[in-house]
Amino acid sequence: MNLEKVVFAFFIVLAATLNFGFFIGDIDRPELHHVGEFAAALVVNLIATSLKFGDRSHMGATQLATSLVAVLQLVAASIVWGYQTQVVGEMTPNAMSSIVSLSGGAMLANLVSLILLICAIGRCSIWP
Repeated sequence: MNLEKVVFAFFIVLAATLNFGFFIGDIDRPELHHVGEFAAALVVNLIATSLKFGDRSHMGATQLATSLVAVLQLVAASIVWGYQTQVVGEMTPNAMSSIVSLSGGAMLANLVSLILLICAIGRCSIWP
C-alpha cells in the first residue's frame, strides 16, 4: 500500500464531503450554512491542491486543474462572505445564495476530481 496515495485520496474525498456538507440546505438561509464548515472546506481543498503539485502525469495535471478551480470558487465565496459580514455588516439571503452557488461550483470540481481518482485507481488495480 502506498501511503502517499492514501493521503492524497483521503484529502480529495474529505474536500468533497466537507464542501457537500456546507452546500446542503436552503440556498438563501444563512443559518443552514456554517462558517466553520466553509472554512474547513477551504483549508482541506488548499491541502488537497498542494498534494497534487509534483505529479507530472496527465491525470495529475487534470486533477490539479480541478483542485485549482475548486479553490478559486471557494476563495471567491470567502471574499463575498468577508465583504458581506465586514463591510455591509449583515448576511443577506441574496449574498448567501451567491456564496452557496460558488460553493456548488467547487463541489462540482471536487466531484470531477473524485471521478478522476476512481478512474485512476480502477485502471491500476481493479480493472484489467
